[in-house]
Amino acid sequence: MGILGKILLICDDKGFSNHFKEQLFALGEYSIVVEPTFQAAILSLANGMSDLVFVKYTTLETDIAALIFELKKVDPDCVVIVLLDALRDGLVNEFAELGVFESTVWPISADKLKFIIDKGAKLHTLLTFSRRMNQGLKENNQALEKQNTLLAKRIEDSTSSLSRLYEDLRSTYMRTIRVLAQAIDARDHYTHSHSENVARYAVVMANELKLSAKDIELIRQACELHDLGKIGIEDNILLKTSALTSLEWEQIKKHPTIGAKILEPLTFLGGVVDLVRQHHEHYDGTGYPEGRRGEDILLGARIIHVADAYEAMRSARSYRKLPLMKAEAILEIKRNSGTQFDPKIVEVFLKVVDNL
Repeated sequence: MGILGKILLICDDKGFSNHFKEQLFALGEYSIVVEPTFQAAILSLANGMSDLVFVKYTTLETDIAALIFELKKVDPDCVVIVLLDALRDGLVNEFAELGVFESTVWPISADKLKFIIDKGAKLHTLLTFSRRMNQGLKENNQALEKQNTLLAKRIEDSTSSLSRLYEDLRSTYMRTIRVLAQAIDARDHYTHSHSENVARYAVVMANELKLSAKDIELIRQACELHDLGKIGIEDNILLKTSALTSLEWEQIKKHPTIGAKILEPLTFLGGVVDLVRQHHEHYDGTGYPEGRRGEDILLGARIIHVADAYEAMRSARSYRKLPLMKAEAILEIKRNSGTQFDPKIVEVFLKVVDNL
């Protein structure tokens, strides 16, 4: 079996390092480099990228924020896991704010170690792919801008060339949308086609409101990408069958912000980014991430919120194996009109729900 992950362990305790390597080698699928100091770890990461970085917390307790900052400078997509001797109040939240992917108490089982490594390695691959794709698009856009400057001087003789250039840019744009949308729905069989269904419902409501073709297209694209930020949420939280803890719920509530941050470098998605960020805001101001209320929430986001909620209720979930009946889902939408949902959007929803 080939190497599935390259791991960097930062730890100055040889006994711990040897134990960690023994447990890792027992899995038979990973390579590991151990560095005892802050400086050596940074140099090692710079000389050969690692899929994951494990940090033994007690070894670098006073410098962990600086360490993570330096690691991210070397590899912006660096996935960091902190190994703790024991849970400490507020520490997990503090690490999450610093960009730590996972904080866990050592020792852990081989199965859990393998799960964390595999999940983190997949996230590192996805983040690296997304960043490189964004960089490629940026470079392509810059090249296209230079070409447009030259073509503008000969516009009368270059109509056909400009037309082809436009179509190429539009094709790249649409391919990007589809790749990102597929990356979301492929993670969980329970939410397969969720984004596609939400888009379908939202477009029906937007048409009923007689919005412009441009606004409807923005809403459709935002629906396809509205859950993109969930790539940064652990599967054991997303797929949990029991009630979420307060800490787990705080992690879930970050996904609109994470999604917006991922999309921000794609300048041609400017109108979509704010819709993704606001799609869980509640009409009465109790939503997240910003607590917006009323018409301070974009109209498109208010439409997506209703469509998203209805589709979720009408589908099976890890925490609810059987979907709600149509009448039950409609009643729930009505019950939350004026609190969670914009009453005007609910009225439109009720007009078109039989067509959904």
